[in-house]
Amino acid sequence: MSAANIPSFTLNTGYKIPSVGIGCWMGSPGGGEIAEQMCKIALQVGYRHIDTAYGYGNEEYVGKAIRDSGVPREEIFLTTKLPSHHHHKVKESFEESLSKLGVDYVDLYLMHWPQAYTEDNKPVPYGQSPTFVETWKDMEALLDTGKVRSIGVSNFSVKLLEVLLRESDVVPATNQVECHPCLPSVDLRLWCEQRGILITAYSPLGRPGEFDGKPVFLEDPDVVSIAQSHGATPAQVALSWGVKRGTAVIPKSQNPERIKQNITLLDLTDEEMATLNEIHLKPGMHRSLLRYHQYSTDGTVMGWTYDQLGWNMTKGGIVCSLD
Repeated sequence: MSAANIPSFTLNTGYKIPSVGIGCWMGSPGGGEIAEQMCKIALQVGYRHIDTAYGYGNEEYVGKAIRDSGVPREEIFLTTKLPSHHHHKVKESFEESLSKLGVDYVDLYLMHWPQAYTEDNKPVPYGQSPTFVETWKDMEALLDTGKVRSIGVSNFSVKLLEVLLRESDVVPATNQVECHPCLPSVDLRLWCEQRGILITAYSPLGRPGEFDGKPVFLEDPDVVSIAQSHGATPAQVALSWGVKRGTAVIPKSQNPERIKQNITLLDLTDEEMATLNEIHLKPGMHRSLLRYHQYSTDGTVMGWTYDQLGWNMTKGGIVCSLD
């Protein structure tokens, strides 16, 4: 049961992270037994990077899959995340995650969202305590415990990262964001790369089930054509594009065959990469593909406006201008 032959990236902390991981968001909180089985299969076929979160409600099952897999803990890169309603109690929440996972340390601990929520799940207004800078400073303190090797953020824009870097001591090891051919986030990726922050792409296949059941870019004629020329799936094309452009990708699948396909990367040509880099320029394609843009009637995401988040989008997750 050997690790898959895929590239790794070196974080600004010196630790290596496999370029492909298995994402453990199951579409709604929970799904523990399914997540456990999915992680076991992933480890069997060579994955060595698992991405979960407190908010996914399955940390215990992910931890069990790791223990039962036979793969030594030190060979697995394990990420979990701080939920928004625990921004005011970082240490306690981290210890709870560690206990649920049943491990001595995590490789990467992320602030899941910059927005804080109250304990009873109401958004804390923008700029009010605990701010994401205050929360980050509490996360920095975790590095001294030896129980977390790297810390990072998720869903942060350049605007928010500029504030964070200006007011804190530790540069995030990674920024985990939605990223795929419809939302390549070129400017964000370049900005992060220049500062040693790795982009990790969540929903790298666009989460088809959320977007009216349509796979969107996976059915694009150019993506399909490239897949056919490699005797591979459109998903493999999208994931290989993500890794070749220097981002880690964390697809989720419960299907054993697709789990294996997703970690079998293709050697895309420069011409194929150029074609994939322009998918978002096609009419109607430059957008987020996630449902949370539809949750509010006022165009906010978890209580913050797109402007406060620093996202160049309009309601529905449509990108305002090309990047």
